[in-house]
Amino acid sequence: MNAQTPALRLSVVVPVKNEAGNIASLLAEIESACAALAPFEVIYVDDGSTDATPNLLAEAARARPWLRVLRHARSGGQSAAVRSGVAAARAPVVATLDGDGQNDPAFIPALFAALEQAGPGAGLAQGQRVGRKDGRLKTFQSRIANGVRGRILRDATRDTGCGLKVFRREVYRALPAFDALHRFMPALVAREGFAVVHRDVVDRPRFTGRSNYGLFDRLWVGMLDLAGVWWLIRRKRPAPPVTEVTP
Repeated sequence: MNAQTPALRLSVVVPVKNEAGNIASLLAEIESACAALAPFEVIYVDDGSTDATPNLLAEAARARPWLRVLRHARSGGQSAAVRSGVAAARAPVVATLDGDGQNDPAFIPALFAALEQAGPGAGLAQGQRVGRKDGRLKTFQSRIANGVRGRILRDATRDTGCGLKVFRREVYRALPAFDALHRFMPALVAREGFAVVHRDVVDRPRFTGRSNYGLFDRLWVGMLDLAGVWWLIRRKRPAPPVTEVTP
């Protein structure tokens, strides 16, 4: 980026695994939704796909200068894909959404505005889904998991599993890295001393294919992570002021 190029306002990170049927339509929606936030970039992180996803992303990137594509040599999971995308992001504010089409990119500008309006003391604008389209069993499991998490962590968030998030890049980089981090972000952002704001977003059915992520919705899979996050919050101590001593 040279001196004549305006600084990016937003990086949109999209983790995907075997989502060939959803690439073209979701990219078009992201481009339309983020037009008012230009200049922006979109970073697709291909988490070891075995279908046509890599080829379709390579083809899409040739026609879109704002699209960047990263690829994991093997699947590392959704949190790892998000972390790779944020590490590569060049804008100070990052948005994330799932690559299956259930998260509507049209809500990104509202989340971006909510974060900006809340000021530098806010680190995360968290989407919270209404009108869930996951099916009764998955929705029920998710409701239980969210209820248990909320009671233990007291993060004041109804739905941490929503992939629609907008946050400050440097705040994310201060968070501990572990699998399922993206599902505990409100509690961990608050742990760092930043406020979390919430906006309702409308859920919708995935475009095509089947879910490749979402194991946390099975309550017992997330219990160890929940215990670990609770421990991290309990062990947090305020950093003392530091001054350099000069002779």
